[in-house]
Amino acid sequence: MPIPKPKPSESRQQFMSRCMGDKTMTDEYKPNQRMAVCSSQYKSKEEESSESKRELRKDVFTTQREAEARAEEIGCVGFHSHDENGRKIYMPCETHTDYVRLMGEDVKDDEKSNLDNVEELFDIEPFIVKTEIKKIKEDEENEEGTFEGYASVFNKADLGNDVVVSGAFRKSLRKKGAKAVKLLYQHKSDMPVGVFESIKEDEHGLYVKGRLALKTGAGRDAFELLKMGALDGLSIGFKPNPKATYYDKRTKKRMLEEVELMEISLVTFPMNPDARIRQVKGEDVSIREWENGLRDAFGLSRSESKMAAKAVHDAFTQRDVEKDADLVQAVQNLGKIFNSWRT
Repeated sequence: MPIPKPKPSESRQQFMSRCMGDKTMTDEYKPNQRMAVCSSQYKSKEEESSESKRELRKDVFTTQREAEARAEEIGCVGFHSHDENGRKIYMPCETHTDYVRLMGEDVKDDEKSNLDNVEELFDIEPFIVKTEIKKIKEDEENEEGTFEGYASVFNKADLGNDVVVSGAFRKSLRKKGAKAVKLLYQHKSDMPVGVFESIKEDEHGLYVKGRLALKTGAGRDAFELLKMGALDGLSIGFKPNPKATYYDKRTKKRMLEEVELMEISLVTFPMNPDARIRQVKGEDVSIREWENGLRDAFGLSRSESKMAAKAVHDAFTQRDVEKDADLVQAVQNLGKIFNSWRT
């Protein structure tokens, strides 16, 4: 399937939301890659277009056509307009009262949220942050209890001197699929804690997405430990194919070119230190998701990404108003890091 392209009347925010959720994009790209590709698609559209129309902020446009298109999307008709700072702006719905009644909120120009301040200080495009926040919130509501990560990493020796070669799981996955691979706790066959929704090989290793059984005691316990970071390892249970297994005398390692995957466990200490959970869907761990995303997208160190994640997370949740001064200072420092990276 082709990569989505912007529609003529589609705003940047609308297109990014649609593009980020497109099946082709979610199947083929990781979150930070999707942001880059979608952003590039919209930028190309802007460069090709000679029109000066744009969305000034949420549901506020410079052309009547955009306002009418937005009205169709939210379930009203027509448009209304008024002057703002010497220029004419357009909004969806025939009257502003109709718009407020439908959306349940007003649109103001003189008030900025902490989110806007973060965007200013970082000097990054607001649609990227807003789209990701919206997606995270939707995921937390619809996918709480799911997790993602690498159960195995290719071409790297584990603590037992086994090396899984790229493609080792291909035949097994084709034969049985993700649902037949058991999701266990600490390799205990009598402690299943959920199911796997997808398991696939990529260039790095065996990437998995699992769903914990939150209505069971074991599933809830595992979920709490994952959210805290007390449990973040993954380990595979498998049967090697003797005909596709050999011992490398030079490196003193067992090379596994084909294995039958039996189960994948949540473990405290994985045999392969790089086999880790990268995301857990749940409100309490959104800060960890920010940490992973910032580190991947901007090449930050672990300590920098932790500091960035905390600042951004606190800004979005507005947990403690009394600490705003410290927060702003922290974000300003992070802005320097981002700007240094970009230049």
